[in-house]
Amino acid sequence: MKYHRQMKGLGNTTILVCGGAGFIGSNFIRLVLDTSPKTKVVCLDALTYAGNKDNLKGLPKDRFTFVLGDITDRAAVEKVLKKYQPSHVINFAAESHVDRSIHGGAEAFVHTNVYGTVVLLEALRAGAKDLKKFVHVSTDEVYGSLPLSSKKKFTEHSPLSPNSPYASSKAAADLVVQSYFATYGMPVVTTRCSNNYGPYQHPEKLIPYSITRLSEGKPITVYGDGKNVRDWIHVEDHSSALLLLLTNGVSGEVYNIGANEEVDNLSLATRLTALFGKGKEAITFVKDRPGHDRRYAIDASKIKKELGWSPKHSLKNSFKETVTWYRENTGWVERALAKGTNNTHI
Repeated sequence: MKYHRQMKGLGNTTILVCGGAGFIGSNFIRLVLDTSPKTKVVCLDALTYAGNKDNLKGLPKDRFTFVLGDITDRAAVEKVLKKYQPSHVINFAAESHVDRSIHGGAEAFVHTNVYGTVVLLEALRAGAKDLKKFVHVSTDEVYGSLPLSSKKKFTEHSPLSPNSPYASSKAAADLVVQSYFATYGMPVVTTRCSNNYGPYQHPEKLIPYSITRLSEGKPITVYGDGKNVRDWIHVEDHSSALLLLLTNGVSGEVYNIGANEEVDNLSLATRLTALFGKGKEAITFVKDRPGHDRRYAIDASKIKKELGWSPKHSLKNSFKETVTWYRENTGWVERALAKGTNNTHI
């Protein structure tokens, strides 16, 4: 796949990717190294349960460096900045599982997502004088919920109205990031993307978790009535948008990223079971999640109109490929599960 527009402005430079051993971060790193042959990538990751060095296998050693470290550790961040002097920084490092934030408490989410972002920003302000761009990767969940009956979509001007501890921690971080542009003139860009699917996603997340259950002969578990709607985007399309914004995004701006692929959870579950040759007997309904947002829908017209980005994947063409990837990489799934997971429902 070619994303010529995204390559503009990269060249012989170093990018620091925080949280790059996770799902989206590792896919982003692969895209950078594949499309920008003169660019070097430094990955800073704490390797919590969601960080996986398996995701980074096979990357070119002359252009990729892994550093074990946490964004909440100011000394570790400063050491990386001093040694590698990145001109571009992107932050994926976050606690991101909604169920964990609800049932396990918000402390870890606030610590990493809010405090960690502050530590990173302060370290950049003090020790990255030649910083060209800092991209803060957020989520559409900060906008809250849309009614099923509405045709409205979230725009960059939609009010922040998070409904889970996870979403609240991300919304707080978004506001902190924006303040560093307003107060210090830091070249920050905030992105808010819809639900991602694709390879290397931790098996506690909806799609790989459901694939694992079906592979084991177990039913998919669906929250409530299954009518909750999500907008789905392939991780490679999300990564291409991030790379474009890292080089061409306007400082101080927020950009929504989505693929206009709205699907309700029951339909997604039905699509999954069909790929395993099963029907509705393989779907079980469970009590709804507290504060479960009814519908997410992204208006991505800003990045499309201003920067010429568009998604290249569709659920119709790429969903089966994603399912096949997990079925063919059971070893990766087993090793990821060994690091810990929570039960997940759609």
